[in-house]
Amino acid sequence: MAVFLLFVLVSAGVFLGTSEAQEDLNKLSGNYRKGVELAVEQINSHQSIKSVFLFFKSLDKSDLDGGFGVNYLYHRFYLKATRCPKGTANANPTKCAFRNDRPLIDCGICYKTFHGEIQSEPKPYVHCIHKPQLTQELLKTRVEHCKQMSYANGSPSLLAARKP
Repeated sequence: MAVFLLFVLVSAGVFLGTSEAQEDLNKLSGNYRKGVELAVEQINSHQSIKSVFLFFKSLDKSDLDGGFGVNYLYHRFYLKATRCPKGTANANPTKCAFRNDRPLIDCGICYKTFHGEIQSEPKPYVHCIHKPQLTQELLKTRVEHCKQMSYANGSPSLLAARKP
């Protein structure tokens, strides 16, 4: 009986953890969600990855409005391994329980959107690394790269145009 009760408690904890992660993902705006999907796709495409990784938790995010439908976004978040093997179709936290025996992956991404679509120029920057290997120097380099990208618009706005 005690073993059954322990199983129920552990199962409830896993379900609550996965539903919280799904809820956090659903709270993200469409622009941030598209960035998470880009990072998840890149991580799960690596040959060395055996399990599906999914969004776990947002850490930091910022948005710079460039005007005329242009936004520059930065998002730092965790991905977490699931029990689903690589190649699982339509993997999601409610279908694939998170594993607690693998380190989190810390991702920092920045990209430009135009009317809600991620642009190929400048190329989206996706930097993901296992959390134990993330150093303050790597974190600083990641943020600096994104800061430079945000202001690299290079073209004058319509507001800078003069009448003849």
